[in-house]
Formats: sequence, structure tokens, C-alpha cells
Amino acid sequence: MSKATKRKHVTKEVLDDFILPEDGQLIVKVTAGRGNNLHEVESENQEKFLVSMPTKFRKNVWIKRGDYVLVQPIEEGDKVKAEIVTILYKEQIKYIKQEGLWPAAFKDNEETKSDSMIPDDLLPPSDDSDEDNECDSVVNINRQQVAVYNESDDSENEDS
Repeated sequence: MSKATKRKHVTKEVLDDFILPEDGQLIVKVTAGRGNNLHEVESENQEKFLVSMPTKFRKNVWIKRGDYVLVQPIEEGDKVKAEIVTILYKEQIKYIKQEGLWPAAFKDNEETKSDSMIPDDLLPPSDDSDEDNECDSVVNINRQQVAVYNESDDSENEDS
């Protein structure tokens, strides 16, 4: 089977198959990529461990922080405790929730995530100062300073 054909079948399998967790399988959230096809994940009880990506997914399917994956625990690893069975996308997550098999700890995360689009710690600080207080602003020394006079203020003063 050529690489292109293999990639097509693997991506079709990941996107189109709606798999429910079986005995021993866990739904976990990816928290970080650790290199060499290892990913750090967090289980529903906040336990963090490493999982490996199987050969069939490598260079065919990508995952990022915040994605959910279905993993199968393995016994032979000290650091690597599970192997990824499949990557869960929006439609698969929706299906698992409809079946009532989605972990309760992750339900809360999804609801709070949808409420605010950008986390508050990533937003720039708000500028609560008045606009009249412009002397505190940084002056760009690469620009010529031009004095700006408001004619409306001058004409009001002359009329009085």
C-alpha cells in the first residue's frame, strides 16, 4: 500500500469511525507533546502520564493540546502508561456524550471553555486611565513631533 493510500485510509478511519470506550479504555485530555510521538495526558481524576502514538497515526494525524483521545492502558511501561486508540474530534465527542459515556470531569471543562472565547490571562491589560492623561504615554523618538492646536477651542475663547 502506498503512503498516500495509507494516509487516506487512516484519516478516513479517524474522522468517520464513532468508537465508544470499551473495558479498560480511558478518555483523556492531551496537555503537552513530549517528542518522539509521546504525549502527556491528563485523566478525569487529574492524573498525568505519558501515552504513545501508534505507528499508523504517525505523520498522518496530528493532535494538539486540549484535544481528547481514547487510550488503552499498557502494562510494560514505567513512564508510558497507555497507547492512543483513536483521536476524538467534535462529532465523536458529541456522540460519546449522547451515549452517556463522557467523563464528568471533562464536561465542566467543555462548558467553561465555550463560555469565554479567550482566557482572561491571555488578554492584554485593560486601559482604565483617562484619554486626557496622554503625558504618561511613551513618545516615539523616531517621529517628528508636531504640535496640534484645536481651532474650535481658540474661536470659543475669542468670542467670550
